[in-house]
Amino acid sequence: MKILILGSGGREHAIAWKLSQSKKLKELIIAPGNAGTAQIAKNIPIGVNDFVAIKKLVLDYGINMVVVGPEDPLVNGVHDFFLKDSKLKGIPVIGPEKAAANLEGSKEFAKEFMMKHNIPTAQYESFTAKTIDKGYLFLEKLDPPYVLKADGLAAGKGVVILNNLEEAKAELKSMLLDEKFGSASTTVVIEEFLDGIELSVFVLTDGKNYKVLPTAKDYKRIGEGDTGLNTGGMGAISPVPFANKELMDKIERLIVKPTVEGLKTDNLPYKGFIFIGLIKVGEEPKVIEYNVRLGDPETEVVLPRIQNDLVELFEAVAEERLDEIDLKIDPRTATTVMTVSGGYPGSYEKGKVISGMDTIDGSLVFHAGTTHDKDGNVVTNGGRVMAITSFGPDFKSALALSYKNVKKLSFEGMNYRKDLGFDL
Repeated sequence: MKILILGSGGREHAIAWKLSQSKKLKELIIAPGNAGTAQIAKNIPIGVNDFVAIKKLVLDYGINMVVVGPEDPLVNGVHDFFLKDSKLKGIPVIGPEKAAANLEGSKEFAKEFMMKHNIPTAQYESFTAKTIDKGYLFLEKLDPPYVLKADGLAAGKGVVILNNLEEAKAELKSMLLDEKFGSASTTVVIEEFLDGIELSVFVLTDGKNYKVLPTAKDYKRIGEGDTGLNTGGMGAISPVPFANKELMDKIERLIVKPTVEGLKTDNLPYKGFIFIGLIKVGEEPKVIEYNVRLGDPETEVVLPRIQNDLVELFEAVAEERLDEIDLKIDPRTATTVMTVSGGYPGSYEKGKVISGMDTIDGSLVFHAGTTHDKDGNVVTNGGRVMAITSFGPDFKSALALSYKNVKKLSFEGMNYRKDLGFDL
């Protein structure tokens, strides 16, 4: 089988690494890929939203399946593009169709979906520039902290949490009137703050059946002790120690099943991953958000724990027979530590030579933002650069190995969180 992966981050490198272990794989292509994926697949410099170029690539290489890594092409309708094209419609795409991808593409749509299907979540209201005065009044009714979410995709940076009412009002004005996040914040969702501990639950569905994948917890803030600005994710741990059977049964009953059933009821075709961002408030799980793809860096700890052939899993998704698969999970804990560029998540420089990769022992290396320079060196090419994943009998021993190997890596300005797992 010839498979094309769309994307260029740590998530896509982890997917490529897992797919490359399958005896069923004949050829693996990644568009555009990174320096890490180049070691196990063929990188093609095509953007993930260039559907015309993707079509030509698929036909030229005789691709049999497309796996979509990031959310952008899904929200923009890449799956629908394939279904509507007579030459492409027989090629399975792992990722939901555009209407279902709105679960991530629009915070308002996701909230309405949850309310309709009685899925526990925070109370909320939505506002536009025309209703900004009502937004101010709504903020005044809430207790701090105040949660403001840009409705559309804002590269993971569209959620702002503030403790001060006047700052929250100023932020609402900045989002709606000053277009802080561009078209992503023409509508803003304001919701009640939920106080608890977060976890991510990943579900793979063929539209009828589903499998609950390993849980994970990621660390979004740049600073130690979860301080500073939000990032795309500074590391992750799987499984989540507090996600016991009782909690997972409750999550499946109250959230996972109603989500999959709701997609069917609302005629939202879905073949792919559902990322459910949850918070445990007391003993009750509530949904913070949906993503319509795997998380990053959670993928780098979730996929290594899945012992099944990933090509076989994806075939079962395409053929709507996921119920026939017996999911096998490695009982060990996996942790990943993300190294990032100096200055990230603010401005940072690219092109810094990375050394020490060949000295890493006992851990997996997943490239997130890397490329090759003209001399063939692996250099930085993004804010998040490289994730080091390790296994252990518990999260402390796995983290110890990840940190031991992170110290062998070096590039100018390299930064990483040294306190992952501090809250567990």
